[in-house]
Amino acid sequence: MPYVMERIQKVKEMREKSTFKPTRKMALIPFKFREEINPDTFIAIPKTSSEKRKYIPIGYLDSNTIPGNSIRIIENATLYHFGVLTSNVHMAWMRAVCGRLKSDYSYSIFIVYNNFPWCTPTDAQKAKIEQTVQAILDARTKFPDSSLADLYDELTMPPELCKAHQANDFAVMAAYGFDRKITESEYMAELMRRYRELVKEADA
Repeated sequence: MPYVMERIQKVKEMREKSTFKPTRKMALIPFKFREEINPDTFIAIPKTSSEKRKYIPIGYLDSNTIPGNSIRIIENATLYHFGVLTSNVHMAWMRAVCGRLKSDYSYSIFIVYNNFPWCTPTDAQKAKIEQTVQAILDARTKFPDSSLADLYDELTMPPELCKAHQANDFAVMAAYGFDRKITESEYMAELMRRYRELVKEADA
């Protein structure tokens, strides 16, 4: 397998040149990944994403994929978790509290994810979110030659994917008790109220 061996040799050379001692030590085993995080399922959120997108292109992956260092991951996540995080509710929260790289979104687990007030859905609401999420994933598979960056371009997002996201938005909003006609600023105000309540409970 000459091409594989060539890549391994390049990894060895790169590690040997590193100024970081643990990396140089890894040059002795260049065929091994330095990081071996490989959960059964995980949500992959890019560290940075264009401010022009309505939805951050979030991935829902399994153990066949090893995550790299340019994403945030949430291990052993379910379709329900993915549905809430890819919804307009979480996107509004993200836009309000995330950091910025120039003007692009910079997603932080500590600031965005850890402080996000989750809903408490009924079994029926949770099942509905899982159903709408599956529709999102199914819509993505119709475009095997397109990356998530391509699919989530605001100008060229496929109509069926857009429709699937809208259905998921409504399902998540229902789980939060939000009316479909509520504005983003209105449900952001409610999310902030819930966040303050959670802080009070934690401090009590």
